Amino acid sequence: MDSLGLIIAVAVALLVLVGVGVALVRRRPAPPVPPRPGIDYAPGVGDDDTVPRDTIRRPIEEAVPAEALGASTTQEVDGIEADLEEIDLDELSIAELGIEQPEPAAGRLTRLRRRLARSQSTLGRGLLALMSRDTVDAATWDEVEETLLSADLGVAASTDLMERLRARVLAESPSSPEAVRALLREELITLVDPTMDRSMRTTREGEGPAVLLVVGVNGTGKTTTTGKLGRLLVAEGRTVVLGAADTFRAAAADQLQTWGDRVGAAVVRGPEGGDPAAVAFDAVRIGAEADVDTVVIDTAGRLHTKVGLMDELGKVKRVIEKQGPVDEVLLVLDATTGQNGLTQAKVFSEVVDVTGIVLTKLDGTAKGGIVVAVQRELGVPVKLVGLGEGPDDLAPFDPVEFVDALLEE
Repeated sequence: MDSLGLIIAVAVALLVLVGVGVALVRRRPAPPVPPRPGIDYAPGVGDDDTVPRDTIRRPIEEAVPAEALGASTTQEVDGIEADLEEIDLDELSIAELGIEQPEPAAGRLTRLRRRLARSQSTLGRGLLALMSRDTVDAATWDEVEETLLSADLGVAASTDLMERLRARVLAESPSSPEAVRALLREELITLVDPTMDRSMRTTREGEGPAVLLVVGVNGTGKTTTTGKLGRLLVAEGRTVVLGAADTFRAAAADQLQTWGDRVGAAVVRGPEGGDPAAVAFDAVRIGAEADVDTVVIDTAGRLHTKVGLMDELGKVKRVIEKQGPVDEVLLVLDATTGQNGLTQAKVFSEVVDVTGIVLTKLDGTAKGGIVVAVQRELGVPVKLVGLGEGPDDLAPFDPVEFVDALLEE
């Protein structure tokens, strides 16, 4: 046999070995894994033929690089099966899948408290300094009121807090800095209202995933918040599908895809300029078919003054509800916008029945009173706060930790 024939024979043999190895790998039942990223949406609400179901839960052998399986194309056929039998696919680490392990949700606000404390001196430490004076006279109370209003607490909440503080100072006459701090801490915690239900419905009893709809005006960080929320849910052991229903901003779907890729959350996306309600509908349906815990839908930013855009948002919610309820509507507000954010919040709540507030950029403002103001205005709790640019800097809101950060020296 000449050299060319020998080369061809060796190549054929190698191809046969690879084919046999792949076939043997696929004979093994694959354990279920969270949805993998990269699901593309095809237009048409309810068009079953356009849904790539087989990409929702791929066998783990296809998701893992060949070298992670330990099989070599140079092994003899009899040796391949024996080597593969020694591999426990269940023991493959998240790192081998190329997926990040997000920081646990528990304790995040505690970790970020120092960052929050540095930016909230006006409301917390400003009040503490005023009320620790040797004499708290009328002029001091005027400064207290000015401090509360400048911190975006709002007139009604400022008046309420002033009355309670005055009554307690007259009744108790706190004489030490520690007593003043304790008094102020109790009243601020009461003001922030720890009795409000800040839990999020991220799983649903019965059929279908829990559905979270993320809404807000332009520039508040909705897409970033959606990605960080996906990480937060994965850290809590949830399986997640992200819906890129912001079809009008070219980079939004790609941005969300990047967030999904990092934690192994599938992303359902549509054509640029397509119907956002259609994308949202298919994201929920795919999430149900993949049996995931939670579907998080990102929506396009819209000005609260634009009636047409607000009506479209209402349509997105109604279309989703053809398959089941929307469990949470999270309104993303930029904490630095202060009282203007309240106007936005009121309009959104009228259109989509907001169930929780996400305050972003809370580490970049000394106006922490917006937490109280928005809760009073809507009767809706702040559930999450953004305290930085890092991927795990979205934290569940804790009133006690928040107030302690305000008063931290």
